[in-house]
This record gives sequence, structure tokens and C-alpha cells, in this order.
Amino acid sequence: MLITVININFKKERLFMSKLLDKFMLALLVFSMLLPAVAFADELVIYSARKEHLIQPLIDAYSAETGTEISFITDKAGPLLQRLKAEGKNTHADLLITVDAGNLWHAASEGMLQPVSSAILERNIPIHLRDPAGHWFGLSERARTIVYSTERVKPAELSSYEALGDKSWRHRLLLRTSKKVYNQSLIAMLIAEHGQAQTEQVVRSWVGNLATSPFSNDTKLMEAILAGQGDVGIVNTYYFGRLQKKNPELKLALFWPNQQTGGVHINVSGAGVTRHAKNRSGAIRFLEWLSSEKAQNLFADANMEYPVNPQVKAHPAVAAWGSFKPSTQNLADAGRLQSDAIMLMDRAGYR
Repeated sequence: MLITVININFKKERLFMSKLLDKFMLALLVFSMLLPAVAFADELVIYSARKEHLIQPLIDAYSAETGTEISFITDKAGPLLQRLKAEGKNTHADLLITVDAGNLWHAASEGMLQPVSSAILERNIPIHLRDPAGHWFGLSERARTIVYSTERVKPAELSSYEALGDKSWRHRLLLRTSKKVYNQSLIAMLIAEHGQAQTEQVVRSWVGNLATSPFSNDTKLMEAILAGQGDVGIVNTYYFGRLQKKNPELKLALFWPNQQTGGVHINVSGAGVTRHAKNRSGAIRFLEWLSSEKAQNLFADANMEYPVNPQVKAHPAVAAWGSFKPSTQNLADAGRLQSDAIMLMDRAGYR
């Protein structure tokens, strides 16, 4: 009789221990599943067309301030967009940083970015420097403006982009290739302002005034002006800044066109949260930080660009170029009309 009781108690104890072990293993499994999610919440993955030496200081500063671990891949905009599209929902990227509103618009139109609603971003970034639907936000601003020889050109001779087609500039104008997105965006914005017919007339007049074939980049264009191959050209301001930094006695200067009409053509470096971001909230927080007063100079100054946040002043070397009236056309037009711009330039003989 005693043995039977012991057996029954032993069976009950074994059943109890088995159930307890099952509960423990289940709790351990749940905990182990949660661990990666907790760790991942503090990690951020960025695809950046902005070069490593420009983005690394930002990442270091943000990581030091927040403890967020950030990894990034840098490449040109085209390959990064192709990679992001090919990876689809399997991508590790939470944030895409790239140059030119045309590239940002393309990423959004291809479904690679998701809309973001943020009162901080809307307060810090003017409406014309961000996507109306919230897919991307400009983070630094550059102007694509006129550069001229201070030895052979007087500022009073200059007035507008369109006037570079006047006969007075015959065999004196230099341009960068039409294949570069910066020029495609410029022409797209002119189409938005003037329409196709008038813009094509302007581009044809530019082609007729060319002193030589278009250059592969803005630096070579400016070097050609210094060498006397031409007198005026159109460049991004930060390329001028880099050249001026190397040679403070540079015999070139910037001119701000269209001050009585639409203003100087501007563009941005910017970013958007990827459609399949695993850390959406972390990506938005980083975007908001990049638009803040504490980060804007860090983002813009490294490449001699302008902050997009109106509360932040440009670097003294950039501010020394003078103030100007910028165009306030929404930069989404640079992407929306990009294919039209490419076809127009081809028809006009602009290579």
C-alpha cells in the first residue's frame, strides 16, 4: 500500500516537473526571439550616394549622442537604386541618402521609399525642398549657377540662364555634359517654369554658343575657363568652393541669375526611409536629427553646401559668395520632368 502511494506521488511530481520545464522552455524561446528585435531596434542601415568622408562625421556624432549603431554602404546613386530595387523586401537598408532631387524622385516613383509624416521635418525643411507626399526630404542645398572669368567678363554683362544664349556669348559658353543628372534637373525645372517650346529654344541657343564640346564634370569646365577656352559656364556651387579652397586667388566668380524672375536654380542632397525598412522609427529619428540645428552645419559644411534649415547659417566661406533669391519651385518637378528634359536636350543637340 505504501509503495503504491509513493509511485503515484512520483508520477505526479514528474508530470509537474515536465509541465514546468515546458513552460520554462517556452519562455526561453519567446525571450530568445525578442532579443534580436531589441538589439535591432538600436541599429540603422544606410545606403548612401554621399561619399564616406562626408557621411562618417554625421554617423559618428549621432552614434555618440544616441548610442545607435549605424552601418552604411556607399556607391553612386544608380547602382544603389538598382540594388535597393533588386533586394525588395529583403533589403537591410532603412534609409537612402542620395544627391539630386531627380534621383530621390525616381526612388520614390519606383516604390523604393515610404511616406513619412513628421512635424519636425516639416518645420525644419521648406516645402519646396521636400516631396509633397513625404517620401523624401532635402538635407543640404546647392545652387546650379553661372560661373565666369573675372578677367574677361563683367558681372553687368550677365543676367539670366536664358540670356546665355544671346549672341554676345557666341563661342564663349561652356557646359557640362547633358548626361549628368544635375543638368537634367536644371532643364526639367526650366520646363516647369517656361514650358517645352521656350525651354528648347533656350537650350538650342546655348548649344549654338558653345566654345567647345561639353565637359565630363564641373571642375574641368572651370579649369577650361581659367585656361581661356571659354568665359562663362554653369556649375554647382560646391565645385566652385572646392576649387576656391585650393586656390584662394582663383580668377573666377559666381553670378546669381534670374533675380528679377524665378530665381537661382537649386537642388539638394536628401534622404528617404526605404519602403521595407526594418527600423522605420530609427530612420525617422535620424532624419529628424539631420534636419536639426545641431546637425545641419555638420551635413552642409563638409561639402560647402547650404543648410536647408532656415534657422541655420551657411559656413562663412559659402556665405561669402553673397546672398541670392532662390527658385521656390518644388524640386519634385526635377524628377517628374526628367525624361522630358533628356529628350528635349537630345532634340536640341545638347550632348
